[in-house]
Amino acid sequence: MLTGCATNESDEPTTPAEPGAEAPAGLSGTLVGAGASSIGAAMEGWIAEFQTANPDVTVNYDPSGSGAGRETFAGGGSAFAGSDRAFRTTELEEITFEACAPDSGIVQLPVYISPIAVIFNVDGIESLNMDADTIAGIFAGEITNWNDEAIASQNEGVDLPDLRITPVNRSDSSGTTENFVDYLAQAAPDVWTFEVSGDWPTELAAGEAAQGTSGVVDAVTNGTGTIGYADASRAGGLGQVSVLVGDTYVPFSPEAAAAVVDDSELQEGRADFDLTFDLNRNTADSGAYPIVLVAYLITCETFADSAQAELTQAFLRYVASDAGQANAAENAGSAPISATLSGQVNAAIDVIS
Repeated sequence: MLTGCATNESDEPTTPAEPGAEAPAGLSGTLVGAGASSIGAAMEGWIAEFQTANPDVTVNYDPSGSGAGRETFAGGGSAFAGSDRAFRTTELEEITFEACAPDSGIVQLPVYISPIAVIFNVDGIESLNMDADTIAGIFAGEITNWNDEAIASQNEGVDLPDLRITPVNRSDSSGTTENFVDYLAQAAPDVWTFEVSGDWPTELAAGEAAQGTSGVVDAVTNGTGTIGYADASRAGGLGQVSVLVGDTYVPFSPEAAAAVVDDSELQEGRADFDLTFDLNRNTADSGAYPIVLVAYLITCETFADSAQAELTQAFLRYVASDAGQANAAENAGSAPISATLSGQVNAAIDVIS
Protein backbone atom coordinates (compact mmCIF):
# COMPACT_ATOMS: atom_id res chain seq x y z
CA MET A 1 0.00 0.00 0.00
CA LEU A 2 1.38 3.38 -1.01
CA THR A 3 0.47 6.08 1.48
CA GLY A 4 1.75 9.40 2.69
CA CYS A 5 0.34 9.15 6.18
CA ALA A 6 3.70 9.84 7.78
CA THR A 7 3.94 13.12 5.91
CA ASN A 8 0.62 14.21 7.34
CA GLU A 9 1.49 13.24 10.87
CA SER A 10 4.82 15.07 11.03
CA ASP A 11 5.22 18.30 13.00
CA GLU A 12 8.35 19.20 11.03
CA PRO A 13 8.15 22.03 8.51
CA THR A 14 7.62 20.83 4.96
CA THR A 15 9.12 21.95 1.70
CA PRO A 16 6.69 24.17 -0.20
CA ALA A 17 4.72 22.19 -2.77
CA GLU A 18 5.12 22.68 -6.47
CA PRO A 19 2.45 24.85 -8.09
CA GLY A 20 -0.54 22.77 -9.06
CA ALA A 21 -0.63 20.58 -5.97
CA GLU A 22 -2.80 22.92 -3.97
CA ALA A 23 -6.47 22.03 -3.61
CA PRO A 24 -9.43 24.06 -2.32
CA ALA A 25 -8.79 25.51 1.14
CA GLY A 26 -9.90 23.30 4.00
CA LEU A 27 -9.77 20.07 2.01
CA SER A 28 -9.60 17.06 4.34
CA GLY A 29 -10.33 13.36 4.46
CA THR A 30 -9.03 10.06 3.11
CA LEU A 31 -8.89 9.11 -0.56
CA VAL A 32 -8.38 5.48 -1.58
CA GLY A 33 -7.20 4.21 -4.95
CA ALA A 34 -6.02 0.84 -6.20
CA GLY A 35 -4.62 -0.68 -9.34
CA ALA A 36 -1.62 -0.75 -11.65
CA SER A 37 1.72 -1.46 -10.03
CA SER A 38 3.45 0.03 -13.10
CA ILE A 39 2.55 3.52 -11.91
CA GLY A 40 3.80 2.88 -8.38
CA ALA A 41 6.78 5.22 -8.59
CA ALA A 42 4.69 7.99 -10.13
CA MET A 43 1.93 7.48 -7.56
CA GLU A 44 4.39 7.73 -4.67
CA GLY A 45 5.53 11.11 -5.98
CA TRP A 46 2.00 12.33 -6.63
CA ILE A 47 0.81 11.32 -3.16
CA ALA A 48 3.77 12.87 -1.36
CA GLU A 49 3.48 16.19 -3.18
CA PHE A 50 -0.31 16.40 -2.89
CA GLN A 51 -0.29 15.62 0.82
CA THR A 52 2.49 18.12 1.48
CA ALA A 53 0.28 20.80 -0.05
CA ASN A 54 -2.86 19.46 1.67
CA PRO A 55 -1.81 18.25 5.14
CA ASP A 56 -5.34 17.26 6.20
CA VAL A 57 -5.69 14.79 3.33
CA THR A 58 -4.46 11.19 3.27
CA VAL A 59 -4.20 9.36 -0.05
CA ASN A 60 -3.76 5.58 -0.02
CA TYR A 61 -3.01 3.57 -3.15
CA ASP A 62 -2.81 -0.23 -3.31
CA PRO A 63 -0.61 -1.31 -6.28
CA SER A 64 -2.50 -4.60 -6.58
CA GLY A 65 -2.49 -4.71 -10.39
CA SER A 66 -4.73 -3.24 -13.06
CA GLY A 67 -7.32 -6.02 -13.00
CA ALA A 68 -7.62 -5.97 -9.22
CA GLY A 69 -7.81 -2.18 -9.24
CA ARG A 70 -10.68 -2.12 -11.73
CA GLU A 71 -12.53 -4.72 -9.65
CA THR A 72 -11.95 -2.78 -6.42
CA PHE A 73 -13.25 0.45 -7.96
CA ALA A 74 -16.27 -1.27 -9.54
CA GLY A 75 -17.13 -2.81 -6.18
CA GLY A 76 -16.95 0.51 -4.33
CA GLY A 77 -13.75 -0.29 -2.45
CA SER A 78 -11.90 2.71 -3.87
CA ALA A 79 -12.67 6.15 -5.27
CA PHE A 80 -10.48 5.60 -8.30
CA ALA A 81 -8.62 2.88 -10.15
CA GLY A 82 -5.24 3.00 -11.80
CA SER A 83 -5.17 0.76 -14.86
CA ASP A 84 -2.85 0.09 -17.77
CA ARG A 85 -5.93 -0.29 -19.90
CA ALA A 86 -9.33 1.35 -19.87
CA PHE A 87 -12.59 -0.48 -19.23
CA ARG A 88 -13.88 -1.97 -22.48
CA THR A 89 -17.23 -0.77 -23.80
CA THR A 90 -18.67 -4.25 -23.26
CA GLU A 91 -17.59 -4.12 -19.61
CA LEU A 92 -19.19 -0.71 -19.15
CA GLU A 93 -22.49 -2.14 -20.33
CA GLU A 94 -22.40 -4.84 -17.66
CA ILE A 95 -20.87 -3.18 -14.57
CA THR A 96 -22.57 -1.12 -11.89
CA PHE A 97 -19.99 1.12 -10.23
CA GLU A 98 -20.85 1.13 -6.55
CA ALA A 99 -19.08 4.38 -5.61
CA CYS A 100 -20.90 6.32 -8.31
CA ALA A 101 -24.35 7.86 -8.18
CA PRO A 102 -27.10 5.97 -10.03
CA ASP A 103 -26.89 6.49 -13.80
CA SER A 104 -23.46 8.13 -13.49
CA GLY A 105 -20.91 7.48 -16.17
CA ILE A 106 -17.20 7.20 -15.51
CA VAL A 107 -14.23 9.20 -16.70
CA GLN A 108 -11.10 7.41 -17.97
CA LEU A 109 -8.09 9.71 -17.95
CA PRO A 110 -4.81 8.86 -19.73
CA VAL A 111 -2.35 10.59 -17.39
CA TYR A 112 0.71 8.34 -17.52
CA ILE A 113 2.62 7.48 -20.69
CA SER A 114 5.57 5.13 -20.39
CA PRO A 115 7.54 2.66 -22.46
CA ILE A 116 7.41 -1.01 -21.51
CA ALA A 117 10.99 -2.25 -21.40
CA VAL A 118 11.94 -5.72 -22.60
CA ILE A 119 14.50 -6.59 -19.94
CA PHE A 120 16.93 -9.50 -19.81
CA ASN A 121 19.75 -10.94 -17.72
CA VAL A 122 22.61 -12.39 -19.74
CA ASP A 123 26.06 -11.98 -18.25
CA GLY A 124 28.19 -9.40 -20.04
CA ILE A 125 25.46 -8.13 -22.40
CA GLU A 126 23.80 -4.78 -21.74
CA SER A 127 21.68 -4.32 -24.87
CA LEU A 128 20.35 -6.30 -27.82
CA ASN A 129 18.47 -5.54 -31.01
CA MET A 130 15.30 -7.50 -31.79
CA ASP A 131 12.44 -7.27 -34.24
CA ALA A 132 8.86 -8.01 -33.27
CA ASP A 133 8.91 -11.57 -34.65
CA THR A 134 11.93 -12.41 -32.50
CA ILE A 135 10.41 -10.99 -29.30
CA ALA A 136 7.15 -12.80 -30.03
CA GLY A 137 9.00 -16.04 -30.79
CA ILE A 138 10.86 -15.90 -27.49
CA PHE A 139 7.73 -15.35 -25.39
CA ALA A 140 5.78 -17.94 -27.42
CA GLY A 141 8.46 -20.51 -26.61
CA GLU A 142 9.59 -20.96 -30.22
CA ILE A 143 13.04 -19.36 -29.77
CA THR A 144 14.61 -21.08 -26.80
CA ASN A 145 18.35 -20.33 -26.84
CA TRP A 146 20.23 -17.04 -26.65
CA ASN A 147 22.53 -17.90 -29.57
CA ASP A 148 19.61 -18.68 -31.89
CA GLU A 149 20.19 -17.33 -35.40
CA ALA A 150 17.10 -15.10 -35.09
CA ILE A 151 18.86 -13.14 -32.32
CA ALA A 152 22.43 -13.48 -33.60
CA SER A 153 21.58 -12.15 -37.08
CA GLN A 154 20.42 -8.86 -35.56
CA ASN A 155 23.38 -8.49 -33.20
CA GLU A 156 26.60 -8.80 -35.19
CA GLY A 157 29.68 -8.82 -32.99
CA VAL A 158 27.81 -9.74 -29.81
CA ASP A 159 29.07 -12.93 -28.16
CA LEU A 160 25.77 -14.66 -27.46
CA PRO A 161 26.03 -17.64 -25.08
CA ASP A 162 24.74 -21.15 -25.65
CA LEU A 163 22.22 -20.62 -22.87
CA ARG A 164 18.57 -21.49 -22.49
CA ILE A 165 16.13 -18.54 -22.55
CA THR A 166 13.71 -18.31 -19.62
CA PRO A 167 10.87 -15.90 -20.41
CA VAL A 168 9.14 -14.34 -17.39
CA ASN A 169 5.52 -13.15 -17.58
CA ARG A 170 3.04 -11.65 -15.14
CA SER A 171 0.99 -14.18 -13.14
CA ASP A 172 -1.69 -11.62 -12.24
CA SER A 173 -4.14 -9.88 -14.54
CA SER A 174 -2.13 -6.95 -15.79
CA GLY A 175 -2.54 -4.00 -18.10
CA THR A 176 1.21 -4.16 -18.70
CA THR A 177 0.72 -7.67 -20.07
CA GLU A 178 -2.19 -6.53 -22.21
CA ASN A 179 -0.20 -3.66 -23.71
CA PHE A 180 2.80 -5.92 -24.31
CA VAL A 181 0.85 -8.67 -26.07
CA ASP A 182 -1.14 -6.07 -28.02
CA TYR A 183 2.19 -4.95 -29.49
CA LEU A 184 3.09 -8.57 -30.31
CA ALA A 185 -0.29 -9.21 -31.92
CA GLN A 186 -0.14 -6.06 -34.05
CA ALA A 187 3.54 -6.17 -35.00
CA ALA A 188 4.08 -9.95 -35.25
CA PRO A 189 0.66 -11.42 -36.09
CA ASP A 190 2.08 -14.53 -37.78
CA VAL A 191 3.99 -15.48 -34.63
CA TRP A 192 1.79 -14.20 -31.82
CA THR A 193 -1.59 -15.80 -32.51
CA PHE A 194 -2.96 -15.64 -28.97
CA GLU A 195 -5.81 -13.54 -27.63
CA VAL A 196 -4.93 -10.03 -26.50
CA SER A 197 -5.72 -10.01 -22.80
CA GLY A 198 -4.38 -8.90 -19.45
CA ASP A 199 -4.03 -12.59 -18.55
CA TRP A 200 -1.05 -14.47 -19.95
CA PRO A 201 -2.11 -17.24 -22.40
CA THR A 202 -2.67 -20.39 -20.37
CA GLU A 203 -1.56 -22.60 -23.27
CA LEU A 204 2.00 -21.26 -23.01
CA ALA A 205 4.06 -23.39 -20.68
CA ALA A 206 7.47 -21.86 -21.41
CA GLY A 207 9.27 -19.89 -18.72
CA GLU A 208 7.92 -18.75 -15.39
CA ALA A 209 5.34 -16.38 -13.96
CA ALA A 210 5.71 -13.71 -11.29
CA GLN A 211 3.33 -11.47 -9.37
CA GLY A 212 3.29 -7.77 -10.23
CA THR A 213 5.91 -5.54 -11.78
CA SER A 214 8.27 -6.09 -8.84
CA GLY A 215 7.91 -9.84 -9.17
CA VAL A 216 8.86 -9.83 -12.84
CA VAL A 217 11.85 -7.54 -12.26
CA ASP A 218 13.03 -9.69 -9.33
CA ALA A 219 12.66 -12.91 -11.34
CA VAL A 220 14.66 -11.51 -14.25
CA THR A 221 17.29 -10.03 -11.92
CA ASN A 222 17.76 -13.21 -9.90
CA GLY A 223 17.67 -15.61 -12.83
CA THR A 224 20.17 -16.52 -15.53
CA GLY A 225 19.21 -16.19 -19.18
CA THR A 226 15.90 -14.62 -18.17
CA ILE A 227 13.86 -12.12 -20.17
CA GLY A 228 10.70 -10.25 -19.18
CA TYR A 229 8.73 -7.05 -19.64
CA ALA A 230 8.05 -4.23 -17.18
CA ASP A 231 7.38 -0.54 -16.99
CA ALA A 232 10.62 1.13 -18.03
CA SER A 233 10.88 2.97 -14.72
CA ARG A 234 11.77 -0.40 -13.17
CA ALA A 235 14.34 -1.56 -15.74
CA GLY A 236 17.29 -0.53 -13.56
CA GLY A 237 20.61 -2.05 -14.60
CA LEU A 238 19.14 -5.00 -16.47
CA GLY A 239 19.85 -5.61 -20.14
CA GLN A 240 17.45 -3.80 -22.45
CA VAL A 241 16.13 -4.56 -25.93
CA SER A 242 16.00 -1.99 -28.73
CA VAL A 243 13.00 -2.70 -30.98
CA LEU A 244 13.01 -2.61 -34.78
CA VAL A 245 10.78 0.20 -36.07
CA GLY A 246 10.88 0.62 -39.82
CA ASP A 247 14.57 0.01 -40.54
CA THR A 248 15.90 1.40 -37.24
CA TYR A 249 16.37 -0.25 -33.84
CA VAL A 250 14.83 2.10 -31.27
CA PRO A 251 15.70 1.99 -27.54
CA PHE A 252 12.97 2.93 -25.11
CA SER A 253 12.67 6.51 -23.91
CA PRO A 254 9.82 8.68 -22.61
CA GLU A 255 9.98 10.81 -25.77
CA ALA A 256 9.77 7.77 -28.05
CA ALA A 257 6.78 6.45 -26.09
CA ALA A 258 4.99 9.80 -26.32
CA ALA A 259 5.52 9.78 -30.10
CA VAL A 260 3.34 6.66 -30.41
CA VAL A 261 0.50 8.29 -28.45
CA ASP A 262 0.74 11.42 -30.59
CA ASP A 263 0.36 9.15 -33.65
CA SER A 264 -2.73 7.42 -32.22
CA GLU A 265 -6.45 8.23 -32.12
CA LEU A 266 -9.09 8.18 -29.40
CA GLN A 267 -11.44 5.22 -29.76
CA GLU A 268 -14.71 5.94 -31.51
CA GLY A 269 -18.02 5.26 -29.80
CA ARG A 270 -16.85 6.31 -26.34
CA ALA A 271 -18.56 8.82 -24.05
CA ASP A 272 -17.34 12.42 -24.15
CA PHE A 273 -15.07 12.06 -21.12
CA ASP A 274 -13.86 8.53 -21.76
CA LEU A 275 -10.45 9.30 -23.25
CA THR A 276 -9.42 5.82 -24.36
CA PHE A 277 -6.75 5.46 -27.06
CA ASP A 278 -6.30 3.00 -29.92
CA LEU A 279 -2.51 2.83 -29.87
CA ASN A 280 -0.73 2.54 -33.21
CA ARG A 281 1.80 -0.23 -32.58
CA ASN A 282 2.67 -0.52 -36.28
CA THR A 283 4.22 2.89 -36.62
CA ALA A 284 7.22 3.13 -38.94
CA ASP A 285 8.38 6.37 -37.30
CA SER A 286 12.01 5.79 -36.26
CA GLY A 287 11.50 8.24 -33.39
CA ALA A 288 8.75 6.11 -31.84
CA TYR A 289 8.98 3.17 -29.45
CA PRO A 290 5.89 0.98 -30.00
CA ILE A 291 5.84 -1.07 -26.77
CA VAL A 292 4.14 1.62 -24.77
CA LEU A 293 1.51 1.67 -22.06
CA VAL A 294 -0.92 4.44 -21.34
CA ALA A 295 -2.12 4.19 -17.76
CA TYR A 296 -5.57 5.56 -16.93
CA LEU A 297 -6.93 6.93 -13.70
CA ILE A 298 -10.59 5.95 -13.68
CA THR A 299 -13.30 7.43 -11.51
CA CYS A 300 -16.95 8.49 -11.36
CA GLU A 301 -18.47 11.40 -13.20
CA THR A 302 -20.91 11.78 -10.29
CA PHE A 303 -20.16 10.26 -6.88
CA ALA A 304 -22.68 8.96 -4.40
CA ASP A 305 -20.56 10.76 -1.74
CA SER A 306 -19.87 14.41 -2.60
CA ALA A 307 -16.90 14.56 -0.20
CA GLN A 308 -15.18 11.83 -2.19
CA ALA A 309 -15.91 13.75 -5.37
CA GLU A 310 -14.12 16.83 -4.04
CA LEU A 311 -11.07 14.85 -2.91
CA THR A 312 -10.84 12.88 -6.13
CA GLN A 313 -11.24 15.92 -8.36
CA ALA A 314 -8.56 17.85 -6.47
CA PHE A 315 -6.08 14.96 -6.60
CA LEU A 316 -6.66 14.34 -10.31
CA ARG A 317 -6.25 18.03 -11.08
CA TYR A 318 -2.81 17.86 -9.52
CA VAL A 319 -1.87 14.65 -11.35
CA ALA A 320 -2.84 16.19 -14.70
CA SER A 321 -1.17 19.54 -14.01
CA ASP A 322 2.21 20.51 -15.42
CA ALA A 323 3.65 20.09 -11.92
CA GLY A 324 2.11 16.64 -11.50
CA GLN A 325 3.34 15.48 -14.88
CA ALA A 326 6.82 16.82 -14.15
CA ASN A 327 6.75 15.00 -10.81
CA ALA A 328 5.97 11.68 -12.56
CA ALA A 329 8.66 12.30 -15.16
CA GLU A 330 11.21 12.84 -12.39
CA ASN A 331 10.14 9.90 -10.23
CA ALA A 332 9.14 7.36 -12.87
CA GLY A 333 10.70 8.49 -16.14
CA SER A 334 7.31 8.86 -17.82
CA ALA A 335 6.47 11.24 -20.65
CA PRO A 336 4.35 14.28 -19.77
CA ILE A 337 1.05 14.32 -21.63
CA SER A 338 0.80 16.78 -24.52
CA ALA A 339 -0.87 20.18 -24.23
CA THR A 340 -3.78 18.97 -26.37
CA LEU A 341 -4.33 15.86 -24.28
CA SER A 342 -3.94 17.90 -21.09
CA GLY A 343 -6.82 20.11 -22.19
CA GLN A 344 -9.03 17.09 -22.82
CA VAL A 345 -8.12 15.49 -19.51
CA ASN A 346 -8.79 18.67 -17.51
CA ALA A 347 -12.15 19.14 -19.23
CA ALA A 348 -13.08 15.63 -18.07
CA ILE A 349 -11.91 16.32 -14.51
CA ASP A 350 -14.10 19.44 -14.45
CA VAL A 351 -17.27 17.33 -14.80
CA ILE A 352 -16.58 15.27 -11.66
CA SER A 353 -19.09 16.05 -8.96
